[in-house]
Amino acid sequence: MYLSRNYIIQIIFILAGFTFIIKLFFIQVVNTEYSIAAEKNIVQRIEECPYRGIIYDRNKQLLVYNNPVYDLMVIPKAVKNLEILSFCQAFNISTSEFTNALNRAKRYSHIRPSVFIKNIDHNDFAAIHTKLSDYLGFYIRARTVRKYPQAILANTLGYVGEINIAQLLADTSQYYKQGDLIGISGLEAKYETLLRGKRGVKYKITDARGQEKGAFKEGTLDILSVPGQDLISTIDVSLQLYGETLMKNKIGSIVAIEPTTGEVLAIVSSPSYDPNLLTSKNLSNNFAALERDSFAPLFHRPIMAMYPPGSIFKLVQALIALQEEVVQPSMVYSCNKKIVNCHSHPSPTNLHQAIQFSCNPYFYHVFKSIVNQHIVKDTYEDTRIGLNKWLNYVRQFGLGKQLGIDLPHEKSGYLPDVSFYDARYGAKRWKASTIRSLDIGQGEMLVTPLQMANLAAIMANRGHYYTPHLIKTIEGQTISAEKHVIQIEKKHFDFAVNAMRDVIDSSTAWRAKIKNVVVCGKTGTVENPHGEDHAVFMGFAPLETPKIAIAVYVENAGWGARAAAAIAGLMLEKYLMGQVTRKSIEDYVLKGDFTH
Repeated sequence: MYLSRNYIIQIIFILAGFTFIIKLFFIQVVNTEYSIAAEKNIVQRIEECPYRGIIYDRNKQLLVYNNPVYDLMVIPKAVKNLEILSFCQAFNISTSEFTNALNRAKRYSHIRPSVFIKNIDHNDFAAIHTKLSDYLGFYIRARTVRKYPQAILANTLGYVGEINIAQLLADTSQYYKQGDLIGISGLEAKYETLLRGKRGVKYKITDARGQEKGAFKEGTLDILSVPGQDLISTIDVSLQLYGETLMKNKIGSIVAIEPTTGEVLAIVSSPSYDPNLLTSKNLSNNFAALERDSFAPLFHRPIMAMYPPGSIFKLVQALIALQEEVVQPSMVYSCNKKIVNCHSHPSPTNLHQAIQFSCNPYFYHVFKSIVNQHIVKDTYEDTRIGLNKWLNYVRQFGLGKQLGIDLPHEKSGYLPDVSFYDARYGAKRWKASTIRSLDIGQGEMLVTPLQMANLAAIMANRGHYYTPHLIKTIEGQTISAEKHVIQIEKKHFDFAVNAMRDVIDSSTAWRAKIKNVVVCGKTGTVENPHGEDHAVFMGFAPLETPKIAIAVYVENAGWGARAAAAIAGLMLEKYLMGQVTRKSIEDYVLKGDFTH
């Protein structure tokens, strides 16, 4: 019994010893992480930031590229025998800045590297590079920041910034680390996973003074970084630049779309800012100044601003009424200003003339005919049924919902429905006359400038549209957009388009007329209780095989036939003809006095 017990104890000791031997083998031979840790006094792990993908316009002109900069990194525990005054003079910082930066690094980690001085440009780097060997614990990390050859498309391109704690916690991919850069807004945010690439790692041997002595283990542990993917956008940079020039000192938007593809040719938000402001050392101060600006340059109006559509919505009303057969093109109504106010124009009018001259009282009758088709005897219930039918059509035009453009924070606009009016007035306490403001695109209905331009594309296509988008190809692969068809017969679109042609040729929008090009459009003047009315125009050109659809919205500019139509006409001419010949109209827009 005694021998048996000794035998068992010996076996246990042998097994335990064998286990330790195996563990040591894995630690010292198989797992290189431990060997690196053991030699960390001479091995430096340096992460390589990948080159972020470049963004081009549709003609391969640069919109945003990478500019090399340098960060001074510090490992607090490795800082020894430092002459602080000498260091501060060499790197042109104050002693308080030095103390704050070093304390910040210590709070992060005593043994892990962190940024000490950020965004050192090439010239400053050349001046300090030779001095680095005098300061133990400091080294240079090369990376890139975004650079913009032209100060355009700021809100659309977006910007890149340091990742915050909330974003780190939300990162399920576990890719990001503190101090990493990430797309914050615009295309930079939408296509972040494609643009960012994949980080690399290099292990370098250094001596006690921090001098590099070569690659650790001949670079066998290094991981190469993978550059981000390049994007070719749908933007025409010359058209975009011209649009931003026209909108200087104005508040509003321009959106131009290629109708046959849904590709966005120009997307102007005004006022805007120079995107290079958010790539410099002063990013935080510049961003704070932009946030304080009362004109809200960071607000992306084409996809976030919501307004009543005004008279351009009369086209939708006409199309629905024709499809529902509640109005015939030959039906005539007088311009009765007792029903709703209107400007002076020939009266009475048929439907074509009502579109051409934008007759408000005529469209009171059109809308009432849509929502009151006498399906039931109860007027209130009949209006509820009619409004639901009307909403079903209107939503097909991409209104009241996000269109799905490849940008974050797109607004959906707003369409008031039965539940909205029940909540406001009470069930069976409202009818067509109660909601009459909808007939001319006023009241509670709201749309974005992008939705207005998309409406122009629908008219150009005679009844369908493609999801608007800003990226054309990714690494050579073309992006195809989804097609959406409106359940209204093409013949009704042909009718409305002919009326739009006469809006340009013999009515309010003559400023949008282009020599040798047939332009179709519709103006609008949107009521504004806080000041001057807003000006709106949407249209397309040419009449046959349209190449561009456009919407222009200018706040506080008054009559739409002036500011909005003039800007739209110049944009159409610039894109179709390559240059603008109507200098008087251009001077009129640049001057910005739209009182006549």
